[in-house]
Amino acid sequence: MTTTADTTTTHPLFQRRSTWLAAATLVVVLGGGAWALTHHAANAAKPDAPKTPPVQVTTARVTPQTVQVYRSGIGTVASMATVTVKARIDGQLDKVGFVEGQDVKAGQLLAQLDPRTLQAQLAQAQATKAKDQATLVNARADLKRYTTLLSQDAATQQQVDTQKALVNQLEATVQNDAAQVQFAEVQLSFTRISSPMNGRVGARLVDPGNIVHATDTSGLVVINQIDPIAVQFTLPEDAVQDINRVQQQSAQPLSVVAFDRSGAQMLGTGKLILLNNQIDTTSGTVQLKGSFANPQHTLWPGQYVNVRLQLDRRPDSLTVPAAAIQRGQDNTYVWAVDAENKAESVPVHVVQIADGTAVVDKGLTAGQRVVVDGQYKLKPGATIVEPPPAAKNADGKDGKDGKKAASGSSN
Repeated sequence: MTTTADTTTTHPLFQRRSTWLAAATLVVVLGGGAWALTHHAANAAKPDAPKTPPVQVTTARVTPQTVQVYRSGIGTVASMATVTVKARIDGQLDKVGFVEGQDVKAGQLLAQLDPRTLQAQLAQAQATKAKDQATLVNARADLKRYTTLLSQDAATQQQVDTQKALVNQLEATVQNDAAQVQFAEVQLSFTRISSPMNGRVGARLVDPGNIVHATDTSGLVVINQIDPIAVQFTLPEDAVQDINRVQQQSAQPLSVVAFDRSGAQMLGTGKLILLNNQIDTTSGTVQLKGSFANPQHTLWPGQYVNVRLQLDRRPDSLTVPAAAIQRGQDNTYVWAVDAENKAESVPVHVVQIADGTAVVDKGLTAGQRVVVDGQYKLKPGATIVEPPPAAKNADGKDGKDGKKAASGSSN
């Protein structure tokens, strides 16, 4: 048995197999070591990925303050009252008592028609009245005599009754004559055409010497009342509830402010006198009207103006610079900065934007930082850095503003 085992171990074929196995093992070990060295060298030679640099922006703090809430709209200036002055009778225009574009007062003479025909008619009516009054006086005297004679049995009752009827008839005639006189006086007064109100006249539509008629549609002149003056404007229908709420809380009328078309110059301050009693279903808006004192004539009929209807004052409202507000497809948002100077997009609800300040009631808290410049370079999670005060001054702001901005954006 021992001899057999030794023979197997020392057999040449077995020895060759062992040699091949050892060689294969050595090759595997050497190849693995070479691969490890090569992979390590490749990793050591590969440079680190560059880090994203911080984005330079300007930030501001969310500040609570008391703000005036208002609704803005576009309006048109209109006369508080407009009158087309017309002749009420036919006649020849003798003279005109105004200058085109002149301010006139109520009762001021504007035009004079030829009065001669109506003066003659008035004189005729007065004469007829005087004649009938004399006849009435005589009839009353006869009635008095008949009554006396009746008591003396010198006249009959029929004579007395007939005379009474005559007196009554003459009294009615005199009353008719008085009415004719009054009618002639009214007709004569129509030859003097006076201004029915204070206002400014426009262009003269008829020249002296022309025959005017009561049926003329153009009239003699148009008068517009421009002090006070009205501004008509519209607001979206959702403003109605806010306006009604504020009106119920205060007995004073709401204030209306008018600006020029650029919105830079204030033209006047008035009060709301009309909130229309229905909403226009075609446009979804409601019509309003404000009354403005206009002694300097800064508002003119037909002028387009920007209107602000002031509602109420809200204390501790959150405000940010208007430049911080961004508009997306579905909502408005701001880029808010956290304590680690990371920027994130935050949806907000804007109540109003005016004079470079936006009022926000949802999405932000007091003291929070928001980006006001450089938003286009931001992505969610981006690190931000603010420029030094000197860089801000180079943009055209003074050193005082730069310091304020720097202090406002500090953590």
